[in-house]
Amino acid sequence: MSKDKKQHLYARIEEKVKELPWYVGEFIDKKRRKLSAASLLNYCHDYIIFFDWLLAEGYFRGKIVDIPLNVLEKLTVQQIEDFLSFLEYNLGNTPLTINRKLSALRSLFHYLQNVAETNDLEPYIQRNVMAKIELNDVKEDQETLANRIEGKILRGDEYEQFRQFVASDYGLVHKDNKKLFNFHEKNRERDTAIVSLILGSGLRLSEVVNIDIDDIDWQKNTVRVIRKGNKEQYVYFSEQASIDLKEYISVREVKYQVSKNFKALFIASSMGPKDTSRRLTGRSIEKIIEKYAKAFGKPALSVHKLRHSFATRYHFENNDVPKLRRQLGHSSIQTTMIYTHLTNEEMRSAVNKADN
Repeated sequence: MSKDKKQHLYARIEEKVKELPWYVGEFIDKKRRKLSAASLLNYCHDYIIFFDWLLAEGYFRGKIVDIPLNVLEKLTVQQIEDFLSFLEYNLGNTPLTINRKLSALRSLFHYLQNVAETNDLEPYIQRNVMAKIELNDVKEDQETLANRIEGKILRGDEYEQFRQFVASDYGLVHKDNKKLFNFHEKNRERDTAIVSLILGSGLRLSEVVNIDIDDIDWQKNTVRVIRKGNKEQYVYFSEQASIDLKEYISVREVKYQVSKNFKALFIASSMGPKDTSRRLTGRSIEKIIEKYAKAFGKPALSVHKLRHSFATRYHFENNDVPKLRRQLGHSSIQTTMIYTHLTNEEMRSAVNKADN
């Protein structure tokens, strides 16, 4: 998002906040570091709808900005259910849209009860009715899920482009920043191996974290993992992943100062006591991918989206759902079927090219 557009959104947020009670403005201000400007503006719109409804129903006589905290504290479950019915039947909101508005309200009420406190160290509200309200059970069909995922995964040439970016281009982009450049230089083989392994196998984050060196069978290009339900399985990985893993292992002992007896495959950069070796955590791997994804220009890319990227490419090239199901460790084939929808457009394009 451009700087000008962001400033424009924040200006609109400031306008909306002036229409709302002071404690909502305080909440929005606290959320600036965690939520995008667009999300905060949506919150403001949702809150205006809610407080307008409170006035229309006679729960307070006056202006929105003057609605006190005790009005929120005294709301009943039935009254909130009435508000949700208003959203559905009067405003025509879908269950998914209602869930979004309800989530915004739950976040506000949680802040008022569990985060904010008065000068006497008391919460702003003692009772939180929103904590008693459940979200709608919205079941998305596979095509809807596929469309939601599609723009957030790697497609076509992006697989190798992203791998190459992690392996070398990130360092070149930051060559003038000595700290970032040196940190990348130390960890590039490890980070490339992680990305290459996920893109070449579709492993889950937890499975990648728990791999030991002894779990790898280099002859068969398989790795032993414990899948959901505590099931042991040997999962295939690609030849490129094998190359990148071997390159990482060739520098692993020296760069991370570990003995041959240290079993964890992926190791964290040393922090704290010298020579202390630690297995790389799941959150650390997530942050690694987030860093590269943002610099690559695809910030929505995540560890799970790398897994989706593998599955999409596998189905496009092999069109074998049962084998893909086993590779991904899905308990239900219906979960795997999402990738048939993801690749429909690519298959259509491939068929059309055959006519040329």
